[in-house]
Amino acid sequence: MTTATLDLLIGTTNLGKGRELAELLAPYGFSIRTLQDVDNAIDVVEDGDSFAANAQKKARELAQHLDCWVLADDSGLEVDALDGAPGIYSARYADEIQDASSDDKNNAKLLAEMAEVPRQRRTANYYCHVAVADTTGAIRAESADICRGFIRTELAGSNGFGYDPLFEVRELHRTFGELGPRVKAALSHRARAMRAIVPQLTELANQGAWD
Repeated sequence: MTTATLDLLIGTTNLGKGRELAELLAPYGFSIRTLQDVDNAIDVVEDGDSFAANAQKKARELAQHLDCWVLADDSGLEVDALDGAPGIYSARYADEIQDASSDDKNNAKLLAEMAEVPRQRRTANYYCHVAVADTTGAIRAESADICRGFIRTELAGSNGFGYDPLFEVRELHRTFGELGPRVKAALSHRARAMRAIVPQLTELANQGAWD
């Protein structure tokens, strides 16, 4: 296999997410691009009723439009005390309009919603579903995984994005914001889902699916 036969577009405009996924896949010989690298990308409306539905829709529609293999994920935070919220609305929890201040607004709303919740009930998990579509839009590989933790009562650390400064990783008792990218690349929900899908992608490549 060569990198030319393993061209894969990551279907995101989120720079933090794109960087994470590119770093996770690069060691396996994939030639990675993101939507930042193409001029004619479309904005896929994430109106599915689950992480899986949104990931599949993004992968399918982008692959058909751009005529290339596309990996798309949908991920978010599920807080037990909030009955799984913000869930699929994680990115737009505080406001439908997403901009540079969205993370701050979302974190502020989560802290307000959790203000009276004691430590033992602040359990949560990050969830990620990954889907890969070929040039026809057919879904050829999927995976999903979670990372369990707790919601802190205040922000801690400046690394990562989204809810990372509030999400304390259960195994390490520190937030993703404190731990930095190397640890996150090993333990995060996205990293685990990506590790689960890599064998499927390499098997597809070995079968000549990229030819």
